[in-house]
Amino acid sequence: MTEGLIVALVLFVLVVIVIAKTAVVVPQQSAYVVERLGKYRTTLGAGFYVLLPFFDRIRYRHSLKEMAVDIPEQVCITRDNVQVHVDGVLYLKVMNPQRASYGVADYLFAISQLAQTTLRSEVGKIDLDRTFEERTHINTQVVNELDKASEPWGIKVLRYEIKNISPPRDVLAAMEKQMRAEREKRATILTSEGERDAAINAAEGQKQQVIKASEARKQQQINEAEGAAAAILALANATAVGIRRVAESIQLPGGPEAVQLRVAEEYIEKFGELAKSTNSMILPANVADIGAMIATAMSVINHQRPPASQ
Repeated sequence: MTEGLIVALVLFVLVVIVIAKTAVVVPQQSAYVVERLGKYRTTLGAGFYVLLPFFDRIRYRHSLKEMAVDIPEQVCITRDNVQVHVDGVLYLKVMNPQRASYGVADYLFAISQLAQTTLRSEVGKIDLDRTFEERTHINTQVVNELDKASEPWGIKVLRYEIKNISPPRDVLAAMEKQMRAEREKRATILTSEGERDAAINAAEGQKQQVIKASEARKQQQINEAEGAAAAILALANATAVGIRRVAESIQLPGGPEAVQLRVAEEYIEKFGELAKSTNSMILPANVADIGAMIATAMSVINHQRPPASQ
């Protein structure tokens, strides 16, 4: 009885061990490749499975998540024969676990090596000055080449990113000098263009100033001429009106007497001014005869008067 119990206990333990070894729980986003007697049988997705003891075996375990693979730094030679150190990171994903298990021995190593060789080839097609601005193009070309090569392996290459491009120190120094010279050149050009524009603007301003000044002088002369003409015309009209009124006043009663009085006053005033003058002059003998002078003036006036209408 005791021996039978021991045997049963041993068998139970063996069954538990076998079940524990053959029961499999596959995590989410994982895939297990199962072989039966050394031959591919199936691929297990997420879930719980029980394998056939001693016949089935989990040969490969794959993660279906997107993976980032670091591509070590390597020396690449550009088209203009300059050595640069380039490293990057590669993003890929297992799409077919069976192909990833049997299509290549180590797909991570194979893709990493292929990425390095493809990167060297792409960098060798461009000059050093363009390597920095052509990063996107290089990344795209590397992804295209890797995707073609990795498709039989069940791997999908999603993207490749260059992390660093490091030229030698002497090349960096030369590039910095070149960039500094280029900046100084652009600064000089901008300064000269600014000075040129300022000179053009100043000349244009002076031109406009001269034009405006000449137009102002022209308008001033026109205004002065019009003002002088208007003044002459007004003076002539006023003189004409005054003469006409004087003539009309002479025709009125007492007009001749008023004229005689005015002539006498003017004669006396002007004669007094002659007396004050220190200049020597020759005068008529009858200059002091006021009556004679008035009579002479009146005779001239009466001679100029038109005859009275009958």
